[in-house]
Amino acid sequence: MSGLGGKVAIIGTGIIKFGENFHQSLTDMIYEAVTLAMADARIESKQLQAAWFGCYEPMLYGFEGNSGTFVSDPLNLFPIPVTRVAAYCATGIEAVRNAALAVASGEYDLVLAVGAEKMREVPSRGSLVAQAVNRGHPVLAKGRTAPGMFALLATRYFKEYGADEEALGAVAMKNHYHGSLNPKAHFQKEITAEMHARAPKVAEPLGLFDCCPTTDGAAAAILTRTELAPKFTDRYSVIRGIAYAVTAGYWNTQFDPSWNFTSFRATREAAKAAYAMAGVTNPAKQIKVAECHDCFTITEIVNYEDLGFFEPGTGWRAVKDGQTKLGSPLPVNTSGGLKSCGHPIGSSGVRMINNIHDQLVGRAGKMQVKDADMGLAHNLGGPGAVSAVAVLSQP
Repeated sequence: MSGLGGKVAIIGTGIIKFGENFHQSLTDMIYEAVTLAMADARIESKQLQAAWFGCYEPMLYGFEGNSGTFVSDPLNLFPIPVTRVAAYCATGIEAVRNAALAVASGEYDLVLAVGAEKMREVPSRGSLVAQAVNRGHPVLAKGRTAPGMFALLATRYFKEYGADEEALGAVAMKNHYHGSLNPKAHFQKEITAEMHARAPKVAEPLGLFDCCPTTDGAAAAILTRTELAPKFTDRYSVIRGIAYAVTAGYWNTQFDPSWNFTSFRATREAAKAAYAMAGVTNPAKQIKVAECHDCFTITEIVNYEDLGFFEPGTGWRAVKDGQTKLGSPLPVNTSGGLKSCGHPIGSSGVRMINNIHDQLVGRAGKMQVKDADMGLAHNLGGPGAVSAVAVLSQP
């Protein structure tokens, strides 16, 4: 599979401070992120030819039908097309993928991908789970929550491979340490093993520090054809492979009898396609830095294995041994991950791609990985049903 691999470059990125952004509206956050990205790319808004907007649930703000104008209005992008993308928690990378496909096709030369979500001001009765219950969702209506469903993953993984809560704690401590180095993260404080062990349980065995926070945030990226990139900047990254997969997930196991709650087929399929496009044959050796989906600590461990970084059943030992911390051969979530950055759904994937871009152009600050020439960003969404993987490299 060749696809768009190597044909599209990222020339500018913008990430706002993630957190409880009560001082900003959704459009305020979008404006800030896109303005940062345009300044980085040294372009003006009038040069953009199209945009893709990742926002999981704009109806929470009462404007589902005209969600594209959340981007057009504050930036005066009229009359270019702005298309909203929604793909559970994979929304951000999927927005970038759609933008990249448009550039690779030759339809456009310069486009925008932006993701944003404002989640801290939505009352519990308006939450995503509450809406699913009200709509009669066949699983969520029975009272299951995201922590509850990922707790099933943890208990099964523990039973199959002998993992323990200390492994979850190792992920949490690592990502909080990385987050302490990231000025854009929601949480910028380290935690101790004792803090993790003593934290109240949310859904056994997952405790407070095993769950990512609900957060406001936005991130944006400017894309162009690779051959045009040097006209804008000498610091750009190239999208070598990017893929999106949809599978049955764990509430439609009748369509996938192989589902065993220790792996996500969606991640395996997306990674397989992205690696083929990028020419990656040994991800554990070729990928030098990764941002992978850690909505819960157990998820990061399983992702290590599904992405091919470690063999099945060994990811928990790897994180306990420090094999994914800054300074190791394959640091994971050097930004602090969702665990410290937070997870404003539509923006997380764009933020993760931007973090990898920063690593490749050598401006990740205290989070910088030495000699990083190829990196990966990964999202997992919904009931483990969707996944997106992007492989970026230096030119």
